[in-house]
Amino acid sequence: MAIHMTTALFVFILLGAKLAMQILLDHRNRQEVNAHRDSIPDSFKEFIDDETYRKSIDYTLAKSHIGRIELIYDTLILAGLIFFGFFPWMYSQYFLSANESVWIAGIFLIVSGLVASVLSFPFEWYHQFRLEDRFGFNNTTLPTWITDKIKGLVLSIVIGLPLIVLLMKTVDWLGDAWWVFAWILLVGFQFIMMILAPILILPLFNKFTPLPEGDLKNRLFSLSERTGFKTKSILVMDGSRRSTHSNAFFTGFGKFRKIVLFDTLIEQLEPEELEAVLAHEIGHYKKGHLLKSVFMSTLTMLGAFYVISLLVKSSWFLESFGFQQGNLTQAILIFSLLGGTFSFWLNPLFNFVSRKHEFEADAFAAKTQKNAKHLIGSLRKLSEKNLSNLTPDNFYSRFYYSHPTLTERESALNSITP
Repeated sequence: MAIHMTTALFVFILLGAKLAMQILLDHRNRQEVNAHRDSIPDSFKEFIDDETYRKSIDYTLAKSHIGRIELIYDTLILAGLIFFGFFPWMYSQYFLSANESVWIAGIFLIVSGLVASVLSFPFEWYHQFRLEDRFGFNNTTLPTWITDKIKGLVLSIVIGLPLIVLLMKTVDWLGDAWWVFAWILLVGFQFIMMILAPILILPLFNKFTPLPEGDLKNRLFSLSERTGFKTKSILVMDGSRRSTHSNAFFTGFGKFRKIVLFDTLIEQLEPEELEAVLAHEIGHYKKGHLLKSVFMSTLTMLGAFYVISLLVKSSWFLESFGFQQGNLTQAILIFSLLGGTFSFWLNPLFNFVSRKHEFEADAFAAKTQKNAKHLIGSLRKLSEKNLSNLTPDNFYSRFYYSHPTLTERESALNSITP
């Protein structure tokens, strides 16, 4: 089953436009990075030496090089799967006889997702065991990497399959209004997972232990009390088991809220700097960023389901891709495959909102600590330890970065009066 020629041309234009923009953005970024290759900009000389700076340049360019190859590879794979009718063929060969079963429909979607995931494994392996290893970040063993993949597959079956089946049943129960209930169902599922994931899922991949007694724990709990961010526990995650990259986050909400620090973060920062990082995370909560992000996500999801509800009834959409009109399973598959070609162009908008939130959380942290130096110090150390790109192209960063650059954050922090 081959894709209809008119549709093929349309898809080709979409994929080509996205790939062309991605290559252009990458080219601009490489030019900007190379322009600063020979000497450290004056604003960075306080916290990074020549050797580390050159290493950060090499890391950025190495990621860019493999990333460009991956972009072309992913585009060709997606085009091949769509243009040559792989999924309609797979459906007709192995799933058509059981077309009436919502369980079979769910399995078809999971198998389709697995096919797409397996095709990306070579680059995932290269990133982890070649690129990250070359620059000293990788601590993951091959058995751990494989085990993580197997756990992810099992979870997608145990959790994802029943969810897909329930979603499919909404069509039988509600007819044309199925997409509204499906949206409500997934929103409810997200909130449930916010509670259950830290308890049942995250521990399958990492070990979480309470922050040991001492000055750091007292300092962080004092900050939590002072800012009205009640939490039962502050946990340390063994992120170093897989990578030397560091992070901090909080999970859950209400009485289920937990603060999580990577063990690598604790090793890299001073107590005052860790307090600043936590104050930043609390700032996201106090400013309502989590609720705003959830609202934006749920609104986007509602729009996506509405579009799918229109496409599944259209006389041309599914048939153009070699499927049968009116099949929700196939409509969801095609929408998920091609959705990224549309959502990619919205990245600057979503990142604009995210960057605004980051500035607000930075300001909250600086005012809470009554100075900005500790947060600036933590940002500088994390940029150095993670070999961050310190001189990205402005257009590139607006398209890809959910966080402002180090220079932008420092400038904003220095303008704050606590």
